[in-house]
Amino acid sequence: MKPSRLKAGDEIRVIAPSRSLAIVKGEQRRLAEERLVELGFRVTYGKTALVHDDFFSNSIEDRIEDLHDAFRDPSVKGIFTSIGGYNANQLLRYIDYDLIKGNPKVLMGYSDITAISLAIYQKTGLITYSGPHFSTFGMKAGLDYTMKYFKKAVLQDEAFELEQSETWSDDSWHLEQDDRTFHPNSGYMVIQEGDATGTILGGNLCTINLLQGTEFMPSLRDRILFIEDDEESHPFSFDRDLQSLLQLPDATGIKGVIIGRFQNNSGMTPYALQQIIATKQELKGIPVIANANFGHVHPFATIPIGENVKMTVRNGKASVTILP
Repeated sequence: MKPSRLKAGDEIRVIAPSRSLAIVKGEQRRLAEERLVELGFRVTYGKTALVHDDFFSNSIEDRIEDLHDAFRDPSVKGIFTSIGGYNANQLLRYIDYDLIKGNPKVLMGYSDITAISLAIYQKTGLITYSGPHFSTFGMKAGLDYTMKYFKKAVLQDEAFELEQSETWSDDSWHLEQDDRTFHPNSGYMVIQEGDATGTILGGNLCTINLLQGTEFMPSLRDRILFIEDDEESHPFSFDRDLQSLLQLPDATGIKGVIIGRFQNNSGMTPYALQQIIATKQELKGIPVIANANFGHVHPFATIPIGENVKMTVRNGKASVTILP
């Protein structure tokens, strides 16, 4: 089930199903709203998006009500999460999936929002989007690539190739907007070659693993797996988190793997990643690439969870094409 493409004049509702929008600086919120208005959208906010408790989140009841209000309101066409966090999976048991199935809309966010996106996809079949938070649009510099692929994923209907950005950055832009470091992008890191076509499944790896053994975990069969993690992940934790995912009964159906670029503070190196993948007998014979523009390193592409994708990895080069 695919939501309608967004277009100028549509209303975007900003909600905070994980951490509160209150932790995003006022100037960044202003710029984010301005950017979306420039695209022709109208921006509104969940009633409790700015409310926060001692954990800079909000009650389950309030967060669920804002989520339901956004899907229930016929004027809202897109739902953007404010930012990530740690507790989005608290909501899964309380979501009205029939309401969502009857009112399909674009749901956008990444990181901790992976739990909600995958649960909704599993329960309803609705394609969801691993892409920028509302707060991401408040970035002063380095947003062009992110904007380009946001538009390709949710405003347009054509197939598109995930070309690599010219530069990348993993600095704390939300703390210091005017002192940023951008590095040249050398492109995809090819770990295993091959060709594959499948349905996209993915998001933040440690968040995906929170769904194991629950009714909210989608099947891994016939999937191209997009996975990434933030700087709290290091080679040892990434290794065991990936191994845990590959031990699921249907993991033998994975067709290919695309790994997002790691932040420098994770300590992941090309050699370490190659060695980790080499230990995974479950991945033998399928294409695996890394350093994709996906996840916590900026800029990044918007990935439609549930769409088809084609990987071609040959002679040390890789191409990835989304097939709507």
